[in-house]
Amino acid sequence: MRAIVLRETAPVENKPLKIGEIPTPKPSHRQILIRISVCGICRTELDEVEGRLKPKLPVIPGHQVIGRVYEVGPGSSRYRGGERVGVAWIYHSCGECSFCLKGLENLCYEFKGTGCDVDGGYAEYMIAYEDFTYPIPNVFTDFEAAPLLCAGAIGYRALKLTGMRDGDIIGLYGYGSSAHITHQLIKHLYPNSKVYVFTRRRGDEPSRLAEKYGAEWIGETGETPPKKLNYAIDTTPVGIPVKEALRNLEKGGRLVMNLIRKETPIPELEYTTLWGEKEVKTVANITRRDVEEFLKLAAEIPIKPEVKEFRLEEVNEALLMLKHGKYRGSGVLKIS
Repeated sequence: MRAIVLRETAPVENKPLKIGEIPTPKPSHRQILIRISVCGICRTELDEVEGRLKPKLPVIPGHQVIGRVYEVGPGSSRYRGGERVGVAWIYHSCGECSFCLKGLENLCYEFKGTGCDVDGGYAEYMIAYEDFTYPIPNVFTDFEAAPLLCAGAIGYRALKLTGMRDGDIIGLYGYGSSAHITHQLIKHLYPNSKVYVFTRRRGDEPSRLAEKYGAEWIGETGETPPKKLNYAIDTTPVGIPVKEALRNLEKGGRLVMNLIRKETPIPELEYTTLWGEKEVKTVANITRRDVEEFLKLAAEIPIKPEVKEFRLEEVNEALLMLKHGKYRGSGVLKIS
């Protein structure tokens, strides 16, 4: 099968991802073999490629996978051949630890990330545990569905962690794949709330996308919005939005950081920035329940991601464009 393989970490400018032919894997107990149609592009892959997040090497990246069941392994009974399924960031967890037993499998010490700890979806085929895959609602095309499996689901978890109520003001720092999907969620769940968006530059692609989805105010990180924020979600790869979000929070407000790694340090904070019973919460991975709940809700709305399509051979260029904010919304690789 054709696959994109990362053998050593390097700046994405060096084009470290290589396409080649490797053996097609075989499913084991309670696993399925998926023939992949498309795979979403995530900043986590950029972190893996450039070494901020340590993947097993060599690895096939990709964790927003849409495809059809091609073969079922021994003991597998959930799907039949040809059914459309998705694979998300959570590839597996132990199922036995205190976290897993409380429904917090995202915190399991044995958590396996798709395309990081195991081979993922930048390939024509991949294997996955049937209990960690998801039927995809018919309302979505393959390209629309792919970003929902991470950008959407992790945004859903972040929004839940804010504790937001209708009528509150929320700030979105960064407006990429996750934020533009989360914005659609907010508009549906909290129709009387205001959404303020902070991007790198006025008039850039994320700003224009935020305007399309009806943000009440759009400015640059560092600016002061018309009113204090009750909540904020940070999806940016840099440290300064953390300090800025806390500065703009109302007393008792909460900042949720929806990301795995920062590329630059969070600046030193004055205590007065935190004072007033403000909170900082981080999102760590996602659970299967997050994905299941979100896909159902996304189909009801329905959510429509803004998608930029790339060919498999363009993967290095796609990640470079992501790094520099050269497209808006969600990038998706066409596999087959």
